Amino acid sequence: MAHAADDNLLKTPLFDLHQRLGGRMVPFAGYAMPVQYEGIIAEHEHTRRHAALFDVSHMGQAELIGPDWESVANAMERLNPAAVLELRPGQMRYGFLLNDEGGIIDDLMVTRPPATDTGGDGKGEGRLLMVLNAARKAVDVQALRAALPAGVELLEHPERALIALQGPEAEAALARHCPAAAELYFMEAAQTEVAGMPAFISRSGYTGEDGFEISVAAEHAEPLAELLLNEPEVKPAGLGARDTLRLEAGLCLYGNDIDETTSPVEAALTWAIGKRRREAGDFPGAARILKELAEGPARKRVGFAIEGRAPVRAGATVHAQDGEEIGRITSGSFGPTVGAPVAMGYVATAQAQAGTPVILRQGRREAKAKVASPTFTKPGYKRRPKG
Repeated sequence: MAHAADDNLLKTPLFDLHQRLGGRMVPFAGYAMPVQYEGIIAEHEHTRRHAALFDVSHMGQAELIGPDWESVANAMERLNPAAVLELRPGQMRYGFLLNDEGGIIDDLMVTRPPATDTGGDGKGEGRLLMVLNAARKAVDVQALRAALPAGVELLEHPERALIALQGPEAEAALARHCPAAAELYFMEAAQTEVAGMPAFISRSGYTGEDGFEISVAAEHAEPLAELLLNEPEVKPAGLGARDTLRLEAGLCLYGNDIDETTSPVEAALTWAIGKRRREAGDFPGAARILKELAEGPARKRVGFAIEGRAPVRAGATVHAQDGEEIGRITSGSFGPTVGAPVAMGYVATAQAQAGTPVILRQGRREAKAKVASPTFTKPGYKRRPKG
């Protein structure tokens, strides 16, 4: 069993459990987090086939509180170009906070609580829940508070833990203790109980698989995790598998694939910009973003299908056949499900067409590759039937 080297690292409510389970602890975003237990590939494959439990308590949980839904939704839309106002009770949405230049301050999940969830204060209709990236919590909170109108406040929830149960058998494992979980579809949420423990559950995650994120009071985190790990489908998984899973699914990692210089158009995230918001152009950086939507950006995020078995890591340069440098890899690893190296990054728009042959250079090593979709695996989400 390995320990995180820095005793000053923050610990999640599941730290002791990670130690008992033999997790290899590493520093991540200021926290001591498990990178793996039995091995990254084994944990990755178990998630794809069965179900895995991830500790994501290092993520930021917060909420906006105001007099009514319109107040908090409009407050969020000051920084976020997603169509937040249209969210139905119990519905959630992916979005991002933008700076004045159209760069991404952070990507985040926002949820309108179910109408029955008042948070104990009678303000269920005036609340908007958020999950923020661990390394960006302080930046996000500062940006949000600077943009909030009078009457709307931001409340952080460091007293809560967050557990992700991911994989095609996640529903079966969770529903034994929380039948209401099986009634949720992708990007829906409910206030309920798991084995008597109050929990806010969303059908979401960041692996490309079906699954749930479960927010509970810190004191319930360990009992809940142990309860789920006792189910035959579930094993613990660490940051290593979480990274390879999200990379195969084409999901961005903040700080690698997107940052404050990256626009949503460059990052191929325009699907998260609401139609109403595009027409109004009433969000930070709208001039740049609307221009890129109309004319195309100078570069685009793409995937790379790489020849051979050796992965190409972040920082490698992308070159055209004539040797000209046209881009850079932002994330790369071996994809256990794909059975080959996978990577994503940015290339000049003129070379961004799928099938374009390129050369990837990392130090003295070169690898042949082709531009591809950044999504290498088919999502396993349980979506609500149309109609």
